[in-house]
Amino acid sequence: MSRVLPIAVVQDAPRSPDEPLSQFTAAVEAMVRSFPQTRLLVYPELHLFGDEVAREALDARAEPLDGTRLQTLAQLAGDLDVWLVPGSVCERGPQGQLFNTAVALSPAGQLAASYRKVFPWRPYEPFEAGDRFVTFDLPGIGRAGFSICFDAWFPEVTRHLAWMGAEVVLNLVRTTTCDRAQELVLARANAIVNQVFVVSVNCAGPLGTGLSVIVDPEGLVRTATSGADRAVLTDVLDLEHVTRVRQYGTAGLTRMWAQFSPGDPPLALPLYSGQLDPERWSPGWPDPLSEP
Repeated sequence: MSRVLPIAVVQDAPRSPDEPLSQFTAAVEAMVRSFPQTRLLVYPELHLFGDEVAREALDARAEPLDGTRLQTLAQLAGDLDVWLVPGSVCERGPQGQLFNTAVALSPAGQLAASYRKVFPWRPYEPFEAGDRFVTFDLPGIGRAGFSICFDAWFPEVTRHLAWMGAEVVLNLVRTTTCDRAQELVLARANAIVNQVFVVSVNCAGPLGTGLSVIVDPEGLVRTATSGADRAVLTDVLDLEHVTRVRQYGTAGLTRMWAQFSPGDPPLALPLYSGQLDPERWSPGWPDPLSEP
């Protein structure tokens, strides 16, 4: 039986942080009127924060997750009876930290999930790093997971999300540089090696380079934008495709999630020493198996 997720992926320019939030809510309402079957709307990274890059400017607009901005957007999702991912937001943490945080707002008008970007693009971004991967359930449909822009360059992120049950990974992006071509390769690679849908939505020009894409669990591009202009990708993801490809294999062949058999020896991961420890991350750390 199909488990379908009608989705609208909005490749748009970042909105000015000085404009009233009501302008964005009106745009979301118009999007739902244009695509009434949509169950999930997804916007790019930091969509509501313009072209700001300085910590002071971002911090000035940061709010805790129970602030008025998200309360308003959660009510909007409830009023429209849709799942809304309004891009990531600048979150002020309990000790004054500044996080780049993706949020999912449910048709019940509630904050269903939040994810702090684990790999800020250093040294260019001023955000503190998150410390956990996040998935969330779409009742009756399946499970989604979050990654934000540079997270996609680290295979551990999508692998953990898939291991945690994610069937679609929402990768929110604000790429303004010439490496979007590499990110498109990564979107397909992450989909292939984890057998998940990957939705990578970048911001439009003139700030962003666009080229948003939806990739299926076998790495095939379902739909994509051709440039940096404003655009909306619409699709209906059948999350049962994930179940099928894991059962029968990519191209009817490859089943990496069924690789290990009972009795296979454990595999040591010297890089992590049992965990991803930032102090052990740099190449050249001594092999723990050879330490006295």
